[in-house]
Formats: sequence, C-alpha cells, structure tokens
Amino acid sequence: MTDRPDASPQRFEALPVMNNGQGEARRIGVEVEFAGIDEGRTAGLAAEILGGTAQCCDDQDWAVKGTSIGDLEVYLDIGLRKRLHGSLREFGMKLGREVIPVEIVTEPLTLSQMQELSTFLIALRERGALGTEASAFYGFGLHLNPEIAGPDHVVRPLLAYALIEQWMRRDMPIETTRATLPFTDRYPEKLIRRLASLGPDAPLPDVIRAYKEATLSRNHGLDMLPVFMELHPEIVSPHEGRGGTVKPRPAFHFRLPDCRISDPMWSLDTEWRRWLLVERIAADPALLRQLCHAWNFEHSGMNFLGRGWPDRAKMLLEDAGLI
Repeated sequence: MTDRPDASPQRFEALPVMNNGQGEARRIGVEVEFAGIDEGRTAGLAAEILGGTAQCCDDQDWAVKGTSIGDLEVYLDIGLRKRLHGSLREFGMKLGREVIPVEIVTEPLTLSQMQELSTFLIALRERGALGTEASAFYGFGLHLNPEIAGPDHVVRPLLAYALIEQWMRRDMPIETTRATLPFTDRYPEKLIRRLASLGPDAPLPDVIRAYKEATLSRNHGLDMLPVFMELHPEIVSPHEGRGGTVKPRPAFHFRLPDCRISDPMWSLDTEWRRWLLVERIAADPALLRQLCHAWNFEHSGMNFLGRGWPDRAKMLLEDAGLI
C-alpha cells in the first residue's frame, strides 16, 4: 500500500465485483479540488488534452463538453457559489481565490477513463496545479463515487471501511489541514460498535437505521447518505442529511482521500487503491467476521495487554495478504 516512486499513470486495478446489477461495468464519479490554475485555464487545458469544447456558463462556471471521458464541470467551491450573489459573490471569489479550490467534477467513468483522468491530472501538475500539501491553508480533497454493485453489495463495504478507518487514517494519513476540518470526520464509535455487532450479513434496512441513529452528517470519510436515500428513502429522506445537500444516487461517496496533485509521489491511483482495499475486504466475509470479533474484543475492556486496534487491524490485513 505504499505510493509508487512517481505518478506515471498505470492501469487501474478492477474491483472484486466488476459489474452492477444490470451486468454493466461499474463506473466511478470523481471530484477533484486544487489551486494554482484558475477554472477558465483548467477548462481550456481539459479541452486541449481530453478533447471537447470548453464553454463559460456563468461567471466562473465552466463546462467541457464532449471530452474522451465525458462532460466535465469546472468551477470554484460550490458552497461559496451558492451562498453569494452579484457583486458580493464577485468580491468573495476574488478574496478567497487563494484558498478556495477549483473543482473538477466528472461523469461516472470506466477504469480506462480513470486512467485518462489520471494523465490529465499529471498534466495539470506540470502546469502549476497545487494540492492540499502545498500550503497549510489548503484542505483539498479528491472524492470517489464508486457505483454500487447492487443493493446486496452495500453493507459489507460500509462495514469494511468502518472497521479499518482508524488504521487507514494512521498508516495512510490525510493532510493535517483536512484532518482538522469538519468535512471528513471519523465515524462515531457508537456506529462502528453497532455495525460490528450486526455483522456482514445484516439486512440493509437494519444497517441504515443503525447509521441514522449514530449520525446524519455527510461530513464523514465515507458518506453513505446518498446511497441510503437512493435505496430506502422511507428510512432516510434527503431533508434529514446534515452538512450539505444530499442527492440520492446508487454510489458510495468516499470523501476521505486528499488531492495532493502537486506531489510527484501521488496520483489518482494512490487514492483509488484506498477504496480498492475496502472492497477487497468486503469481498471476504470470513475476514470481515474476524475483524468484527477482533474489534469487539479490543473495545471490550478485557484486552489489557493489547497493542491497540490499528495494530491489530494491520496484522489481520497482513495475514490476509491485502497489505
């Protein structure tokens, strides 16, 4: 799970469950935040490198239509855009441009299109794009939105992430600024305890109710509200979510990864491999049960000589040959 010595794009490894419920290849939406290049130039570079036509839609909002990876949206932070209007909006944009990221939002991509996007991100780096590691004032993320394989393939990836989150944050840490901002909060222990108790074969409605009782915030490393609202709106409705507008969709919303685009040791694949690990664990029910039992024991108060959960989780993942 170490970073490669350079960011040269390589073929993205496939997920253990490659197709969705309709037998089609699962796709992945991507959201990328960075500074150093404004949105107009970013859109122009996208058209130059990926093809298509860059269009200015509304002040700082751009669209790039017809690229080799589908249509792209390019704009400044969506939260600021929605809160400000007119001359106040223009002033706020200028004032905050140094710390407010440009954001690229893709359509759902195939793995080969992910590779093309990775090539484009490297080109942006070579032209001066700055990632979250470039300044203590930055807190830029790279969100992955993997399509679910189907309603029966939701519980186990959630459980896998919940169980390894503490280890992942320690051994694959995100930048300090992002870690202190309230956008990628850890899951509450109450939720992990309940998920571990329910186990990998729990009915999805029971898991959704447990999640709802523990948190309704979108601001977690793995935001499950969009997929829950897509599958069971009778349990969680869009107006209940906190931390931003919730758009129901059949996809996980993996918010934890950094965008370290100016770091030559980093690439899109660096963050893809985080999610790939989650799904590889999810594809091994026996390992999931082992992790559940181990987590419960480590948090029972009975393990007086234990080394702590991150070390125990790491050992189990190493024994399974996953890291």
